[in-house]
Amino acid sequence: MIRTLHPIAGVVGMTTIASFWLSTVAAETFGGPAAILAVKTAILWGLLVLVPALAITGATGFRMGARSTHPRIVAKRRRMPFIALNGLLVLVPCAVFLQARAAAGDFGGAFVLVQGIELLAGAVNLTLMGLSLRDGFALTRRFARA
Repeated sequence: MIRTLHPIAGVVGMTTIASFWLSTVAAETFGGPAAILAVKTAILWGLLVLVPALAITGATGFRMGARSTHPRIVAKRRRMPFIALNGLLVLVPCAVFLQARAAAGDFGGAFVLVQGIELLAGAVNLTLMGLSLRDGFALTRRFARA
């Protein structure tokens, strides 16, 4: 069960962050204030999916590989604190700030700066999660070439 739950939760987390990132870029590029507010509000609601997914991913991953010395598992274990701290200390506060500013119609310099930070932090998390996904596939030989 845990070997099934871990990759599902990880993919849900990663696709959720990717959808936040892509929606933000699309709304900022092609939408107006109403579209930006809708995306920022949806992201806050989406945290109700993202946070448990990442918590499950971390907990199940730790449970499966806590004592392993396999290089790929060690690499995954080293990435997880950065992913979690980036999410909790950067991405969540940015999401709350940006939604509040968008709701107030304030898209000034602070909004633009925090939006840039959020996009950069999101890209970092997607990269780290992608590396962990790659290592997970290699460990399970999922999608391995014949």
